[in-house]
Amino acid sequence: MATRTRVRAPELIGKGGWLNTGDQQYTLADLRGRIVILDFWTFCCVNCLHVLDELRELEEKHRDTVVIIGVHSPKFVHEAEHQAVVDAVERYEVHHPVLDDPELATWKQYAVRAWPTLVVIDPEGYVVAQHAGEGHAHAIAKLVEELEAEHGAKGTLRRGDGPYVAPEPVATHLRFPGKALLLPDGGFLVSDTTRHRLVEIERDGETVSRHVGTGDRGFADGGCEEVRFSEPQGLAVLSDGRIAVADTVNHAIRALDLTTGVTTTLAGTGRQWWQGSPTTGPAREVDLSSPWDVAWFADRLWIAMAGVHQLWMYDPETETVQVAAGTTNEGLVDGPADEAWFAQPSGLATSADGERLWVADSETSALRYVERDGTGFAIRTAVGTGLFDFGHRDGAADQALFQHPLGVTALPDGSVAVCDTYNHALRRYDPASGEVTTLATDLREPSDAVLVEGDLVVVESARHRLTRLRLPEEAVRVAGQAHHTQRAATEITPGTLRLDVVFQAPAGQKLDTRYGPSTRLLVSATPPELLAEGSGPGTDLFRDLVLADGVTEGVLHVSAMAASCDDDPENEYPACHVHQQDWGVPVRVTAEGTPRLPLVLAGMDEQA
Repeated sequence: MATRTRVRAPELIGKGGWLNTGDQQYTLADLRGRIVILDFWTFCCVNCLHVLDELRELEEKHRDTVVIIGVHSPKFVHEAEHQAVVDAVERYEVHHPVLDDPELATWKQYAVRAWPTLVVIDPEGYVVAQHAGEGHAHAIAKLVEELEAEHGAKGTLRRGDGPYVAPEPVATHLRFPGKALLLPDGGFLVSDTTRHRLVEIERDGETVSRHVGTGDRGFADGGCEEVRFSEPQGLAVLSDGRIAVADTVNHAIRALDLTTGVTTTLAGTGRQWWQGSPTTGPAREVDLSSPWDVAWFADRLWIAMAGVHQLWMYDPETETVQVAAGTTNEGLVDGPADEAWFAQPSGLATSADGERLWVADSETSALRYVERDGTGFAIRTAVGTGLFDFGHRDGAADQALFQHPLGVTALPDGSVAVCDTYNHALRRYDPASGEVTTLATDLREPSDAVLVEGDLVVVESARHRLTRLRLPEEAVRVAGQAHHTQRAATEITPGTLRLDVVFQAPAGQKLDTRYGPSTRLLVSATPPELLAEGSGPGTDLFRDLVLADGVTEGVLHVSAMAASCDDDPENEYPACHVHQQDWGVPVRVTAEGTPRLPLVLAGMDEQA
């Protein structure tokens, strides 16, 4: 058995307490003898949701030896609310214990720097591995098998039922609905996200007329009683009258024929897109990544590809898909479509005149738009400044703040209504005046809105209903609030900072160098003036960054990727895996700061 670095695991602390345990509180001592996997997540983070799905198979296969514990570590103020965490655990079908850590106490104890991060603790209570980002399930599964064998032989492995206790189910017509669409008969089609189906509702917004889907998670075409979805979200009318459905966790775009009730697949393979995969081609042969919303714009179906921070297009005439905007880097950068950065675009709406595509860019708490620019498209920002500033503040657009908006609705006068999800509010941006106002408050996680006869019908996701609002003649007055991420800034020394991305290939694998470098590193900063030298792309996972004089704080944006393959010379076609993560690290330059910034992609930092 290979020798491993082992560090004693810190205790699990969370002011919000434990969920999914039948009100039982746990310590690490209570879990001794089990393999514990800590999943540091927050429910706004699409990469965290990807990891939840990656872990489902491992969780089921090793249920008698492995205990997965979700450590909920909030980014946004709303995510620190205990009821919001309770809702998210149900919404995303988290079937393991969750520690609610609103003050990031356990996050700090484990020196976590990114969502998501996975930490593996052996049956004797030692940390043996840490992984940031997605794509690590195969490596952790291999490690679990090794730990089972090692500690089974030592007599330190304890098998049996875990601490998970399922909550009682709740009966409602809808359960955490995501998006809605007005139908020709005045009724609504609603994506009933947590129940993996679509629901037709009559004009009153309450009476259910038809369910589309079995209600079980899956990926199958067919009629209303055969089709399966997995957490569907956005809806849009295609040019032939069918309804396009963003089937988010299936990484697919589906099409519903309302007349026949039959659903087919337009785009996607059911597999998640990874770096290096094709970004154009026959729609049913190209992988997608967490499509969250869809809208018809410029004679194409545009797709908010939240999972890779891009916008894609589907062409129904050629039945092909391609990237329309975004680089896959996470952040807020405007300009030509192929140079722009997004951060989980989650809502789309075409302006009344068809000249703009409005985008709710959720992780930057921004309202952005696409417009034609000569023969191509350009990306502009109306409201929002970046990944770490958010709040509820009205007024001039360059000062206004949202908090993780998920929906946008174009209004007839050229303005746009914004479902300001984590502020529980409906806001309005008027391009003519450049002002942001508040239309309504006391909603509960609004995620979409539909214009109906001058009113707005809002999807109140966390109240499991549609709510009809009359547009007010005067805006609601709200005391302005501005927030910044709760994460403590890392103190770094002036001058030269050594950036080390730690990556150790999983057991039985090696870096894949068959076609050139198997690693990639991209570094930038907010503000850009923070770095005098060291920004830009490269192939090494280490770099010396030179900090500029006079800039004392900011955010380092680091994106890393490594590809590893099975190390078996007898295997002509070894299985290969991509490990990737984006970090946004708040930093403060001080004389007492550290000269080295380690970011663990996979493995253990030997210099810690």
